[in-house]
Amino acid sequence: MPLPTPFPAARYRLEFTTEQPIHLPEYAGSALRGAFGHALRQLACVTRQPHCAECPLYRSCAYPAIFETPPPLAYARRKVSNVPLPFVVEPPPWGERAHAAGSLLHFSTVLIGPALAQLPLVLMAWRRALQLGLGPQQGTARLERVFVEGQTEPILSAAAPGVRPHAQLLPLPPPGPAPGCVTLVFDTPLRLQIGGHLLGVGELTAQHLLRALLRRVAELVELQLGASLDIDFAALSAHASTISGDCQLAWRDWTRQSNRQQQRMVLGGVVGRWTLQGDLAPFWPLLHLGQWLHVGKNTTFGLGRYGIEVPA
Repeated sequence: MPLPTPFPAARYRLEFTTEQPIHLPEYAGSALRGAFGHALRQLACVTRQPHCAECPLYRSCAYPAIFETPPPLAYARRKVSNVPLPFVVEPPPWGERAHAAGSLLHFSTVLIGPALAQLPLVLMAWRRALQLGLGPQQGTARLERVFVEGQTEPILSAAAPGVRPHAQLLPLPPPGPAPGCVTLVFDTPLRLQIGGHLLGVGELTAQHLLRALLRRVAELVELQLGASLDIDFAALSAHASTISGDCQLAWRDWTRQSNRQQQRMVLGGVVGRWTLQGDLAPFWPLLHLGQWLHVGKNTTFGLGRYGIEVPA
């Protein structure tokens, strides 16, 4: 799989001290994403236009580049309804709601491609988001430290302002034999759709999963990194049909408040263990990378997150 290697992405863990008690929903991905977007727009927008697409700075402003990425100009004659965004919010564990004053609140964000160059702005937006207030009672928190995955020393701390230089690249598996069996452990709901139909536990196949993962990575590479993958999609899709799967999955619903649509929305998906067996070599780099990029619908909320277990 000719993916950019190493791949331009990094996971950051943000640690806050709660100042005013914060009460989060059962799953906080949507609430955190909304607070981040609001703060980012306040920091980046200079024209205060109500709609980004009508602003003369639409294609040069950091806010739409990160949070509402416009289709590239080269795609003017081709419909691109939803450009995948170059970030993922990974909220606190499911059910972690109450955070008392003085307690530690932490969560992660994954930045991809062009968002990495905006890291100082992204961190400033997160700082501002939790200073402004989070949750129904508008609880607040103070950003203390930021760690990049794999390092024990913070890249940013309250005591030492300024982001410390660090690697922003993910190594991919080297060429060679891939495991013939892996288990994906989904800890946030995986939402896969076919023709607008959300697939239930009994409808999911390994082909659905692998095709969705291939599509997500290919769109990020093309629309965020400005490259393209020389891939025979039809051949890979046919090969995906030869992969068998053993699912131990359960359905989980969660509810979010959509400010844009002014209504509460129920977004369900599957969680649990999904074992894949077969010739996984063509998909092994994708499966590895998906641990950071997530897969399926609503990935910016943190949905479709999984880890990989390989049998000894």
